[in-house]
Amino acid sequence: MLKEFIVYACPLGQLNHQLKEYFTTTRRECGKNAAHKYMPHCTLTGFFEDELTAIPIYIQALDIAWQNALLIRPIQPIIIVNMELKENFHYLNIESIWLEKMIAKFTNIAKSPTRTNHLRLKNNLHLSLAYKFPSEQQQILAEIAKKNINPQAEVSWELRFYERHPNNSWTCHHSWKL
Repeated sequence: MLKEFIVYACPLGQLNHQLKEYFTTTRRECGKNAAHKYMPHCTLTGFFEDELTAIPIYIQALDIAWQNALLIRPIQPIIIVNMELKENFHYLNIESIWLEKMIAKFTNIAKSPTRTNHLRLKNNLHLSLAYKFPSEQQQILAEIAKKNINPQAEVSWELRFYERHPNNSWTCHHSWKL
């Protein structure tokens, strides 16, 4: 039976605490929007389907890509450029050529005979705050973001390999400190 997988970079530290407070506050004051279905993350691949038996292939490929990337890791490998509060999409804009190269390496070496679709790299890296929300909530969501989130807050990151279940619950099969 095919399962759904994805690779994320997830924040830790003070920024993650701020994001959790932001999501709690927005859920309480505005109700759920599409961003509430996920943990705070930066998407590195699109969703892909494969058998559970292929999980070790992906973990090994991610481990190799991660180990190689550590050898050339810059002092600041992931940069939060700014907070964008657009009419229908709020997010933290992220730059990381280092992370993009690591995930490209992963997609080149993750060869599974049972995967049903290609591994898609994500560009325009970002961490979603809110999207698919009613237009009348734009201002209040923006105010909550400005109040709760400092894009320059202390943050470290983890690379995570997730399985998404049909009920929208998640299993993290492995993580690596970035």
